[in-house]
Amino acid sequence: MSVLGYLIPISLVLGTAGLLFFVFTVRTNQYDDPEGDARRILNKDYDDRPKP
Repeated sequence: MSVLGYLIPISLVLGTAGLLFFVFTVRTNQYDDPEGDARRILNKDYDDRPKP
């Protein structure tokens, strides 16, 4: 039972850190255009061999 005294605070800290990181990514517009990359790959003008 004494292990729970360590595991519960550690899980709360990790959960809070994950939530703060998610809020940071939303505020910095990381998820602005999730569909753009998928459509860009399917476009016939997509070049998978970049020029040297």
